[in-house]
Parts: sequence; C-alpha cells; structure tokens
Amino acid sequence: MGDISCSNGNEVNGKAHSLAGYRKSCWYEEEIEENLRWCFALNSILHTGATQYQDIALLDTKPFGKALVIDGKLQSAETDEFIYHESLVHPALLHHPNPESIFIMGGGEGSTAREILRHKTVQKVVMCDIDEEVVDFCKSYLEVNREAFCDPRLELVINDARVELQSREECFEVIIGDLADPIEGGPCYQLYTKSFYESTVKPRLTTGGIFVTQAGPAGAFTHTEVFSCIYNTLRQVFKHVVAYSAHIPSFADIWGWVLASDSPILLNAEELDLRMKQRIKGENRYIDGKTFSSASTLSKVVRTSLDNETQVYTEGTARFIYGHGTALKQDQG
Repeated sequence: MGDISCSNGNEVNGKAHSLAGYRKSCWYEEEIEENLRWCFALNSILHTGATQYQDIALLDTKPFGKALVIDGKLQSAETDEFIYHESLVHPALLHHPNPESIFIMGGGEGSTAREILRHKTVQKVVMCDIDEEVVDFCKSYLEVNREAFCDPRLELVINDARVELQSREECFEVIIGDLADPIEGGPCYQLYTKSFYESTVKPRLTTGGIFVTQAGPAGAFTHTEVFSCIYNTLRQVFKHVVAYSAHIPSFADIWGWVLASDSPILLNAEELDLRMKQRIKGENRYIDGKTFSSASTLSKVVRTSLDNETQVYTEGTARFIYGHGTALKQDQG
C-alpha cells in the first residue's frame, strides 16, 4: 500500500501532486496499519512496473539509498539490507556443521545468495523465485549483487518453490525462506503453512538440516500479526525452534526470523564467532556471536505471546500483515 507523492511545497487543499506533476520534493509513503503511516523523501523514482505476480518499484531514497518495493511494501533498502540478510543467512549456516548445499525460496534480489556464497563450505546454492521479471529487474539495478549472480555455484530457477522442492530428489543442509511477506492476495502466504513445512520443506532437509524463514514484524505491538503464529507452526513440525529479531530502520520496526531443526541449536557466542572466523570470507557488519545471543533473547511481551500462541498457520486460518497483494487487488477491481 505504498504511495508516492510529489510536491513543490505549495500543496493545494493539502493534496500533493501526482507523479505527472513532478516537482522538487517527492515522498514515499507506506501504510503500515490503518492509522499509521511511514514516509521518507526520495531523490528519484528509478523504475515502476507490474509483473504477473506483483507490483514492483525501485526508489532512490534520501535516508536509505536505493529501495525495492513490492506490492506496496518496502522489501529491502541499500543502507540497512545487510542487517536483514546477515540475520537471515548466517545463524542457520553457522549452526550446521558443514553446509554444502543450500536452497533459497524466493530471494530474487540476490542479497541472500550473496551472503551464502561468502561461506567457504558452500558448494551449491539453488535460488528459486517465482517471478522472473523481479529477478531480471534486480540483476539490472542492484549492482551490489551482480557478483553473486555470476558465481558458478549459484543455480537460478524460475518456479514456484513448492513445486521445485517437490520435484527434486536431492536434499539440502539448509533451506532458507526469503519470501515476500504473507499478505492477503500475495503469491507467498501458502509457503508459511504447516502442511508446506511438513510435507515439502522437512523431507528435503538432510539429517540434521536446518530451516530458517523470515517471519515478519516482531515488535512489541506487531509480533502477533504473523511472527508468533509462524513460530508456533514450526514448533508443530520440528523438535528445536529458535525465534530471533533485529531492528531494521527502513522497515520502521523490529523484524523476526525463525530457525528450525530436528537437531539442537545450541552454539554459544564464542563458538559462533570461531565458526565465522573459520568459514566466512570477509567481515560481517552486523551479526556476530554476541549479537545473535542478544537477538534470540526476546522481550518479555514477545516471549509471553510466543509461549501462549495456539494458532497454527494453514491456508484456511492464515494470518496476514497489513496490506494487499496484486491478486486480491485485481479481484476487487
């Protein structure tokens, strides 16, 4: 539900001009919930368009650099995407003793693949995104990930992640859910369900394999949208589940991830730091052992909700974050 408004500072009746009336000042505005909006100034609008599955835009923002927006929701911003992607990738790979083969569900912008390919143990990365236009768009505009797209270890597949995982015979040490947020009418919410985790994800993990997914807003007032439900759903499928979170400035909220495995997830900060030193090329900017220990120590209000959550995510009982996807908008149109 993101909107772009442009004005020369002389608004008429409090209304900003449309893009056709572009002036000096341009702003991006996202409706986070019914009575709350988040906005920031733009340098320029680099591209807007629509694919079969999603509306997309690339904005050059004043506070956050280039920002990718899908279905009116900010997905990634240049200045702070490292927080999200380091948090998504490295805890899962580091907790596995020898991650060689990785499957990414989604991840079309390439940043998740970039972080995975920094691991010396990794021999193969399959990145499966349903939307080829978004992938091509990100290849063209996001220079920071061009090296990752050219890495011979990366296999890029354009397909539905469910179909692709079900059609493959091989298993993976780590499977990563870098999917769009579960919004009503969006292309991804079915990939957060118990049936999908149980019948598709878990059978494609090796013994001791680890699954990790982004799990939406995890702030004191937003974690019950989908975070607590995704956490509880994974607890029904895997023996060991760890939720953790970090503040993403461009998202205007705390964001959550969930690790899940049938093997214990027990490394302490010192053990994580040692594995980082041994396995990862270059230095992380955000995640280290102490940071992960802190990230997985949730606030009392969030812990209480997670402990007491009873809803399991199914297609019939799905929760959504605020907003609507392209499919729903077309149905309503």
